[in-house]
Amino acid sequence: MKGAVVIALLVALAMIHFMAEPASAVTCEDVNNALDPCLSYLTGGGAPSSRCCNGVRILISMAPTTRDRQTACQCAKDAASRNSNLREDAAAALPSKCGVQTNIPISPNTDCSSIS
Repeated sequence: MKGAVVIALLVALAMIHFMAEPASAVTCEDVNNALDPCLSYLTGGGAPSSRCCNGVRILISMAPTTRDRQTACQCAKDAASRNSNLREDAAAALPSKCGVQTNIPISPNTDCSSIS
């Protein structure tokens, strides 16, 4: 009897945990809006604009959880794959050129499920 109560309690706690897990807060529209000012840099190189770097910072702040970062990664990946002029070297250098650190890559070749 005691074992059944413990199992029922554990099942109930697991259900609460999964029901209470927040949905992803970041959307592809958010990612596109944040990175839109970066398009000229991402296709032409040079130096990113201050608007671009502000967008990168906003994107980072919108993705505090693993799920958010994976969503943002997939959105950036999808956008990158739609733009054949994207310079992967510029995309890889964007965070450092903006003076930020992030593990949300902008590349059509990223495995977003590996983002933590």
